[in-house]
Amino acid sequence: MVTLRFNNAARTPFLATTRKRVNQYFRDTDTSPNANTGMWTKTAIFLTAFLGLYALIISNAFTVWTMLGMATLLGMTKAFVGFNVCHDAIHGSFSSNKTTNKVLSAIFNLLGASPYVWSITHNVVHHTYTNIPGHDEDIDVAPGLIRISDEEPVNRLQRYQHWYAFPLYCLASISWAFRKDYKKFFQAKVGQQENNHPKVEYFNLFFYKGIYYFLFIVLPLLVLDITWWQFIIGFLVMHFAQGLTMGLVFQLAHVVEGTDFPTPDTTGNMEEAWAEHQMRTTANFASGCPLAAFFLGGLNRQIEHHLFPKVCHIHYGKIGEIVKATALEFGLPYTENPTFVSALRSHYKMLKKFGKEAV
Repeated sequence: MVTLRFNNAARTPFLATTRKRVNQYFRDTDTSPNANTGMWTKTAIFLTAFLGLYALIISNAFTVWTMLGMATLLGMTKAFVGFNVCHDAIHGSFSSNKTTNKVLSAIFNLLGASPYVWSITHNVVHHTYTNIPGHDEDIDVAPGLIRISDEEPVNRLQRYQHWYAFPLYCLASISWAFRKDYKKFFQAKVGQQENNHPKVEYFNLFFYKGIYYFLFIVLPLLVLDITWWQFIIGFLVMHFAQGLTMGLVFQLAHVVEGTDFPTPDTTGNMEEAWAEHQMRTTANFASGCPLAAFFLGGLNRQIEHHLFPKVCHIHYGKIGEIVKATALEFGLPYTENPTFVSALRSHYKMLKKFGKEAV
């Protein structure tokens, strides 16, 4: 794999200007770019819902059908905790205090995923090589099954990917818990990032996975008055709800109409500079929807997140106005779908387009 290099010679004053204006906004409003009261309130709500649903299920005080419904809600809530709490913390944007970020990042382990592995695959690789086939492993949902760029190999099965992609998204969470973290941890490189882990992270990976397996497999089997097959159904339903919620939100930010999947030349050079690349590979959706802002942790405003990953998502609505105006001023795209449904429709069309090309 060639080493990628962005074309700094093509860099415009866009990023410097946007950063200057956003920094000025925080100075003018005497606002910290980290969590505010609203953010801490959201955190308390989602963590209470997460722990509360788990406690209600493990109490063994409800019928099987009621517990199944709560397992569905628990799966969705796990995704929302990841979006709203852990994502910011792992980026270091939740708080200016590193200990606070570390503690909140550790909650990611209780969702079935490793914060350390995520920091490599997402913070470093995805944020640097966004939508570059073969380098951005975040968009490789199911290699060989789902095709989302012209560079990917084709097979006849992909003609139907616009139908089977969505059930595959349901597997995202369970893959994290049992496969993906181990695979990414032990492979030699993630994208262009060499894997050279501190020794303590080997212990952490298995220790925290063990805690997750105990809390969500062993303990329920010990205390709940259900059969083993009823447990398996509930466990899968929880993960399917979590996986579908995660998969849809991540895909709607990068695999929609208007986003590019640029490739380097034979020597590894990209056509544009990094910031300009981000504007062409990232999209927002439902930017004006208060419910989306509350539940999705700023992941529906990926443009702002990619340019300002160290700013807490609670501020994206305000700085989004600055980013959009500056992008238009510099003649750069600012891709956005007005609603979740329109973004979903756009993603479906992309799947159908690249699947049809595989005939």
